[in-house]
Amino acid sequence: MKIRLSVLAVASAFAAASAPVAAQTVVKIGHVAPLTGGIAHLGKDNEFGGKLAVEELNAKGLKIGGKEVKFELLSEDDAADPKQGTAAAQKLVDSGVVGVVGHLNSGTSIPASRIYKDAGIPQISPSSTAPKYTQQGFKTTFRVVANDGQLGGTLGRYAVKEAKAKAIAIIDDRSAYGQGVADEFQKSVKAAGGKIVGREFTNDKATDFNAILTKLKGAKPDLVFFGGMDAVGGPMMRQMKQLGIDARFMGGDGICTAEMAKLAGDAIGEGKVVCAEAGGVTPDKAGALEDFKKRFKAKYNIDVQLYAPYVYDAVNVMVAAMQKANSTDPKKYLPELAKIRYDGVIGPISFDKHGDIKDGTLTLYTFKEGKKTLMMVTK
Repeated sequence: MKIRLSVLAVASAFAAASAPVAAQTVVKIGHVAPLTGGIAHLGKDNEFGGKLAVEELNAKGLKIGGKEVKFELLSEDDAADPKQGTAAAQKLVDSGVVGVVGHLNSGTSIPASRIYKDAGIPQISPSSTAPKYTQQGFKTTFRVVANDGQLGGTLGRYAVKEAKAKAIAIIDDRSAYGQGVADEFQKSVKAAGGKIVGREFTNDKATDFNAILTKLKGAKPDLVFFGGMDAVGGPMMRQMKQLGIDARFMGGDGICTAEMAKLAGDAIGEGKVVCAEAGGVTPDKAGALEDFKKRFKAKYNIDVQLYAPYVYDAVNVMVAAMQKANSTDPKKYLPELAKIRYDGVIGPISFDKHGDIKDGTLTLYTFKEGKKTLMMVTK
């Protein structure tokens, strides 16, 4: 009897060991941003937002297509360089990702978008604002922020109507983002009856602006608009102060960062800078955003820089579309993504026929006592 029981126990143990483990599908989602270079702090902010989304999704033990899924975020560095951006895109495609959240910059998102389109892989940019990005006619291309037409237009109207600027100078960094938002700003200023007294350009790696600033100083601007990122905008403000250019400074989301105050030093002034983020939450969503910021800080021990909530929502929107389609196959969930209605941290997310977010919000900020300070949320 004892022998029989032990034989049964061994057989039972063997059967348990050889039983199939519950099927789990690994779902790879790509992420691309500049993780090196002058705006690496923004790229890491994006990456952390994506990682937090994936970690929270995996904690839920989701099932799609009858199988438990485990999400993995494959992160690539494009260094804000178009050539490196396309190489990163191809690497992700070859790695078998089913979707991509990125890129951060319009200059890398636009060339990379063709690679994703050819592979049939959905791409959601959390921060690329150049209108061209969604005007290419690709069914795979989406964004969760308002575009430069909206952002530049709002800032142009504000400069003339609210800031009462009489002589406006414009500088851009010749990137797809910088030039694009500056063009839209200029159009809006002219439409509002404002006066442009000069337009100059630099590049996104520049550190010396004396030549162009000296040229603009002669035009006596009372407001300078910069189309570009904080890594250039901050040092530019320092040199404006050194040259005695006492003008308000305005720009888009590229300069609307906590880092901008550090880079500009005491040139940041009090209420001297007006910048706009393509995004922002209305008062009814403020609680959800603050909760996200607390979870982010608890996880990474740093504050949200700028785009992390948009990356977080973009990952969740993509997964919500997979759940609706009951499939992680891009061909099957892409139609669901195009018609999704999702309540995110940043607010309601749905897309128009081009892949642009519907009713995208914009938030105007200034800097007081070295800290980014909310002015208003508008559409």
